[in-house]
Amino acid sequence: MAIKPTEKQLSFLDWEFGVFFHFGIRSFFPGHTDWDGKPMPASEFNPRQLDCKQWVRIAKKAGAKYAILVCKHHDGFANWQSKYSDYSVAQSPWQDGKGDVVDEFVKACRAYKMKIGLYYSPAQWGGSVKFDNPVEYDDYFINQISELLSNYGEIDYLWFDGCGSENHEYDKPRIIKTIRSLQPGIRIFSMWDPETRWVGNEDGYADMPNVNTVERADFSILTEEARDLGGQRYLPAECDMKLRTTWFDCEANSDTIKSVEELVGCYEYSVGRGANLLLNVGPDSRGLIPEADAARLIEFGEEIRRRYSNPLPFSEIVREDAEHWSISTGAAGWNPSASDTELVDTCVICEDITEGERVLDFRIYASLPCYTSKKICVYIGKNIGHKAICHFPTIRTGKLTLEVTKSDGEAVIKSFRAYKVN
Repeated sequence: MAIKPTEKQLSFLDWEFGVFFHFGIRSFFPGHTDWDGKPMPASEFNPRQLDCKQWVRIAKKAGAKYAILVCKHHDGFANWQSKYSDYSVAQSPWQDGKGDVVDEFVKACRAYKMKIGLYYSPAQWGGSVKFDNPVEYDDYFINQISELLSNYGEIDYLWFDGCGSENHEYDKPRIIKTIRSLQPGIRIFSMWDPETRWVGNEDGYADMPNVNTVERADFSILTEEARDLGGQRYLPAECDMKLRTTWFDCEANSDTIKSVEELVGCYEYSVGRGANLLLNVGPDSRGLIPEADAARLIEFGEEIRRRYSNPLPFSEIVREDAEHWSISTGAAGWNPSASDTELVDTCVICEDITEGERVLDFRIYASLPCYTSKKICVYIGKNIGHKAICHFPTIRTGKLTLEVTKSDGEAVIKSFRAYKVN
């Protein structure tokens, strides 16, 4: 029996593509790495040209529907005026210690109607509050999360990074109660009472099949041990990745920007396999997305729109029987005597997953342009879920048929479209 997603999970999958902004004290210390313990004094944080609207405007132009800001990374530096830390923007010269990156980011997202996500690393090595004191640290952690969820209005997504938390015990009931009481509509990534899960790598790829009903889920890059969820849960995967080779310090990796071709591949391995894609870009020490990064994001968005904004002129989906759906050229179905065929190399299929993901195996057939009573299999796939992007060698056809060969209950297909992308 398929497990149903919640309304929050369904809407999350509709977001499909988001942009991650890693920005903080590390942006001023090129070459520093996670957990290296090197000092990074708050006095160096001074993004004189900070413009979160530029960040979000570029993300929007690239086609993103949500954006996530790193509020506190593993170093402990808070990008807001935290009362519970002596290592934050308040101790920096930026805006005379009165600035608030989180506030500017949230306002920018609202100005561009972008869904708002806040990242918080539960673990840290920097700052005055010590991670190895669980009781004291729980208070600090919950106090800071409460600030983020109380002072900026409605937040759509709370992104917890599991890295560094492998052997640490948190007061989970208290954490969950605090979050849910402050933001009842929020979605939580990965750590506690989650609505979404980490795909298990930071390369932007989902495996095949990408099954979103799971009993265990990866949560940290530092361990191969998955977390037991206490039974099967519907948890859509999110594929996070970097535009460059590092999350921060753009100045140190100026020649590593991924090509449009590679980014499109990541999109098709993530969104095209029923997951979300979360692409990171690191604003520089000015507080701006570098020109080359901005250009690549926009090029990527343009290529996705070129490929998938204009489906070929096939009919709306027709259900032929319990296992078969078809689309054809011509509203009344494909006329074998007509020449209305198209060159096709891609189909995009969306399952209606309101009652759960049901398709387990499927095939796509193309009817032949001359021997119209015959058809050949052009694609064999596993699950469909929210979206399946199916590439195959170019073929001329006037009718495409989807056959569901295995399912968990009755499959419901929401859309079936054909494209010529190459």
